[in-house]
Amino acid sequence: MFGLLLDGLALTAQIFIVTLIGALPLGVVVALARMSRFRVVAAIARFYISILRGTPLMLQLMAIMFGPYYLFGLQMGPDWKFWACDIGFILNYAAYFGEIYRSGIQSIPRGQYEAASVLGYSRAQTFMKIVLPQVVKRILPAMGNEIITLVKDTSLAFVLGIAEMFSQAKALAAREVSMVPYALAALIYWVFCLLIEFILNRVEKRLDYYHN
Repeated sequence: MFGLLLDGLALTAQIFIVTLIGALPLGVVVALARMSRFRVVAAIARFYISILRGTPLMLQLMAIMFGPYYLFGLQMGPDWKFWACDIGFILNYAAYFGEIYRSGIQSIPRGQYEAASVLGYSRAQTFMKIVLPQVVKRILPAMGNEIITLVKDTSLAFVLGIAEMFSQAKALAAREVSMVPYALAALIYWVFCLLIEFILNRVEKRLDYYHN
């Protein structure tokens, strides 16, 4: 039983890691587009964020999974469910990360940009050396909440027939007629979240300018 749950955990971890690798940088693009001076670009970014945050992730996964067939009559291969899962999670979390990035960037006082300009910093130097370190420190708690939520949201991959940990627990519970698989899965999710929380707390302490 525990072995099957660990097999499911491997897929859960894979979804988690792939989502972070894709969504963290894409979120930067979304944030910059959202703050763009070009109204069309900013409007597209706002629409993207509104759709992705305003509809259930489960629905988005199913739309990506079955959209190619229902819209274009395309027969996708057996591996498509994994691609659809990764794409759905990345697009969804990029919208949330983008808004967190935007709020962090806009929280920096305008005077810091002006002071950096007076000191001879270029725009790139100002962002990398002055703005970015402060933004990372300010958004880390909000980012941490989203990352921990992602651990639990990976269970939604079961709607695509992916045997992640929740799917394995569900199948085991039906086979064994027992709640024990669910309890074990809950324990594993909890430990996973504790590990992520520990890592995030260590990073936050490193960025705490007043921490002794």
